[in-house]
Amino acid sequence: MSAISPAPASPAPPSSAQDVTLRRAIAASAMGNATEWFDYGIYAYGVTYISAALFPGDTDEAVLFALATFAISFLIRPLGGLFWGPLGDRLGRKSVLALTILLMSAATLCVGLIPGHATIGFWAPTLLILLRMVQGFSTGGEYGGAATFMAEYAPDDRRGYYGSFLEFGTLAGFSLGASLMLGFSLLLGEQAMHDWGWRIPFLVAAPMGLIGMYLRSKMEDTPVFRAAASLHDSGQASLGLSVLMRRHWQPMLVVGGLVVALNVVNYTLLSYMPTYLQRRIGLSPDEALIVPIIGMVLMMVFLPFAGRLSDRVGRRPMWRVSLIGLLIGAAPLYMLMATGLAGAIIGFVLLGLLYVPQLATISATFPALFPTHVRFAGFAVAYNVSTSIFGGTAPAIGSGLISLTGNELMPAFYMMLACAVGLVALRFMPETAGQSLYDDPFSKEKRA
Repeated sequence: MSAISPAPASPAPPSSAQDVTLRRAIAASAMGNATEWFDYGIYAYGVTYISAALFPGDTDEAVLFALATFAISFLIRPLGGLFWGPLGDRLGRKSVLALTILLMSAATLCVGLIPGHATIGFWAPTLLILLRMVQGFSTGGEYGGAATFMAEYAPDDRRGYYGSFLEFGTLAGFSLGASLMLGFSLLLGEQAMHDWGWRIPFLVAAPMGLIGMYLRSKMEDTPVFRAAASLHDSGQASLGLSVLMRRHWQPMLVVGGLVVALNVVNYTLLSYMPTYLQRRIGLSPDEALIVPIIGMVLMMVFLPFAGRLSDRVGRRPMWRVSLIGLLIGAAPLYMLMATGLAGAIIGFVLLGLLYVPQLATISATFPALFPTHVRFAGFAVAYNVSTSIFGGTAPAIGSGLISLTGNELMPAFYMMLACAVGLVALRFMPETAGQSLYDDPFSKEKRA
């Protein structure tokens, strides 16, 4: 199948109007991602309060149940990808993204309204599980759509730089969630947090979702999608999921393998770390929140620089440095974190900076591996299947491996294994820096 080329591969420098449109596209994409990760942040950083309020059993059992419930939403994400992805390739990125952010923020809001286990018994964890499933279903379309939306708006030669702001939104949302949990904990105290204070951050999701929907409703669909849609009448309509699985299995396998590394590191480092630092290292609840917040703020500073560098040197070198660095450094840095608060801060910051070259280039790398008519679906399905198996389960697996072996370094070893898988997948990924999104890099490789 030949590549569609309705526009030049190297666009002219953007005008002022195009710059304004591009900035709005960045804000619309990043706001949705921030809302998604705000939920993950408040859940991961408030898990001890949530488990005590909504789950039966002693502390250890309740926390394990809460971590398992965190993983449940990820098991639903592939279904969301299967539903939203083809819909986004057929109807457009904008419409789907407006729906997913509303579903996501509404479900997060409702989590904060669930009565406690002491009030409604087993219905408390049941309602939490159902709402996490709704969140997982909406997120299955949110991230793939936001990254595709961002990539298709960005100029080819600056896609890494602009795409990094999507992940800036990721860390901003996560940091905001963590900061709210920490702030209310310091302001209200442990007892009030356990009684009702943990609910307040969940209520913030509603205005965030409304702002994100407003920003997205004011945008046109992406120029790349509109160019492809204009060819539908001449036989270039979206070909659907069956063609995706049959003709585009190579980029799906590559994305799936890279996402194993990406999200095992991501959810071990960002979601599980507060629980790990508090329960395994012995830091206080407030200290366990401060460490990742400091690390994430520093990561946010370096994200745009890493994205811009990837436009110059390529995506593959950035990923290679990150994967090898984590493979070598994970265990020693976990050992450093075990030495106390100062060691935990330094170790987390160094792990975070090693992870930045991956994080900064996601939305520049993955969408470019798929042709336009299956880009949303290809990215969403491959990303979410791999994430559901390896990403969302990482906190529960890390905790379970420690309980099984008694070795506090098991999360680091799991991270190292994931990075080894990522290096294998990277071997088969074509370079996409500067490439037009009207091209199919795997078809170009076949022709070569």
